[in-house]
Amino acid sequence: MLLGLLVICGVSVFLFLDGESRDFSRKTGITVWDDLTEFQYAGGTYATVGDFLRGEGIVLAPGDSVFPSEESALASGSRIAITRSRSYTLRVDGETLSLETQARTVAEALAAAHVTLDEDDIVEPARETSLAENSRVAITRVVVSEESVDKPIPYAKKTNEDDALSWRKTVVTQKGENGIERSTYRVSRHDGKEVNRKLLARERVKEPVTEVVTQGTYVKVGKSHSGAASWYAHTGTLAAANPWLPMGSYVRVTNTGNGKSVIVKINDRGPFAPGRIIDLDKVAFEKIASLGSGVVHVKMEEITN
Repeated sequence: MLLGLLVICGVSVFLFLDGESRDFSRKTGITVWDDLTEFQYAGGTYATVGDFLRGEGIVLAPGDSVFPSEESALASGSRIAITRSRSYTLRVDGETLSLETQARTVAEALAAAHVTLDEDDIVEPARETSLAENSRVAITRVVVSEESVDKPIPYAKKTNEDDALSWRKTVVTQKGENGIERSTYRVSRHDGKEVNRKLLARERVKEPVTEVVTQGTYVKVGKSHSGAASWYAHTGTLAAANPWLPMGSYVRVTNTGNGKSVIVKINDRGPFAPGRIIDLDKVAFEKIASLGSGVVHVKMEEITN
C-alpha cells in the first residue's frame, strides 16, 4: 500500500511516499489511484504507463493489476488505476484455504471465490468489512430445522382374579400397548454440530392401552400335612425342599400363625431335622413370615391341579 502526501511550494511539487520525499515538479497532469488512495503527479516525461511506474518506483506485486495496461501510451491528464492483490485465509466447509484476491471487502472476496452463502450462515468478520492483507475469514454453516422425537408411554397392567380358572392359568384378555408422546424441537446446528435445541410443542399422539390379565385362583388340594417350615438360600425362586414329595410337584404352604400362604415347587430334598416337613427358599419364606422367625408352624397341602 502506498501512502502519500502532496505538498505544493510555489512551482515545486513534493510527494511524501512511504516515508520519503519525492520531487515531481517536472511532471503535470497524471493521476494515480493505488487501491483507494489518490496520488496527483504534476507532469509526464514517460512514454508508457509501464515506464511511468518503473520510473517512479511504483512496484506491482504478483496478482496486482493496472489500468490502462503497462504498454499503453502515457499522455498529460492520464489516469492510472492500480488494484492490489491481498492474501487471506478462508475457513469453510471443513477446509482452510489460502487465497489471493483483488476484492476490497469480505463479501466481494467470497463472491470471487464462488462461495455460496445462506442467509443464516455466520461470516466472520462481517461481510461488509474491508479485507486487509493476511485477513482470516471464517464461515460457519448454520442449519435450523424442526425435529420430532417420539417417546413411548408405558402401558399400565391390571389383573383380575377368576376362582373358576386354575391357579396355573393366566389369560391376557386385553393386550397392552404403549402410547406415544411426541416432542417437537427447533434445532440449530453450526457446521453440523448441534448448538441449541428449543422445545416447540409436546403432545400425546397415541394413548396407552391398559393390559388386562385374568389370573386363575382355583386350587385343588389333596393330602394335607402339618409341621415346621424353615428357610434357606437356594434358587431365589418360589421353591422348596421336601423329603418325600415328587420333584416338580406343587404344595400350598400356610403359616398357621397368621394365615399367610404361598404356593411353591418342590425342587430339592430336605429338611431332615425332626418335626420339619419343608425347607422354603428364602424368597418363598418371606411371603409368610419374617426371616428372623427362623422356623414357623405350617400346613402343607399337596396341589393336584
